Amino acid sequence: MAEAVLEVRDLHAFYGESHVLHGMNFSVPKGEVVTLLGRNGVGKTTTMRAIMGILGRCVGSIRHRGEELIGLASEKIARQGIAYCPEERGIFASLSVKENLLLPPVIRDGGLTLDEVYELFPILRERGASQGTKLSGGEQQMLAIARILRTGAHLLLLDEPTEGLAPVIIQQIGATIRRLRERGFTVLLVEQNFHFAATVADRHYVVEHGQVVDMIPNGEIAANEDKLKTYLGV
Repeated sequence: MAEAVLEVRDLHAFYGESHVLHGMNFSVPKGEVVTLLGRNGVGKTTTMRAIMGILGRCVGSIRHRGEELIGLASEKIARQGIAYCPEERGIFASLSVKENLLLPPVIRDGGLTLDEVYELFPILRERGASQGTKLSGGEQQMLAIARILRTGAHLLLLDEPTEGLAPVIIQQIGATIRRLRERGFTVLLVEQNFHFAATVADRHYVVEHGQVVDMIPNGEIAANEDKLKTYLGV
């Protein structure tokens, strides 16, 4: 396995008195696409929020390139080159597509230029003057991903990027994630759809009850399909 960009060890997280993560353990190797697979409510999104420092209380260790993140403010975590694309996308209704794209600051070298973003997502150039929330669901997802690529982030946290999208759009999102990997980005992907995950990822961590219960390399996913269906309830 390549050098780990992100290492999560014995991570516990809480919403108030509710104990949500119960000792998460996994690594994200540099240049790989890694998925957290699991049913709704098992702690996948909570894990991403913990990495970004937007949970009230976390115990354990989250190390990015060897530096501990627990206790750091969210803006300091982002400046290390970590970007989060939440499931709700967070498109600003009062801004055009282009204004949404230009809104996040460039925090590090290595971000994509606007032309490079448009090369990945040609529809965003065509719809540049449109109100952000007037886009289709698939176009909004493309905008949400595109927006973080300008910042210089090298580790991308993508939460359910295919949720509610038509199959043809899911294929486009998959092609984009594969191109990002080819460009050297590291991606942590939350997914329920393991058929989609198998088209983009290098390895899969299965999450149940706030813990990683299995790791399946992508090359072994077909041999483990029955087990995955049991884990995911499909």
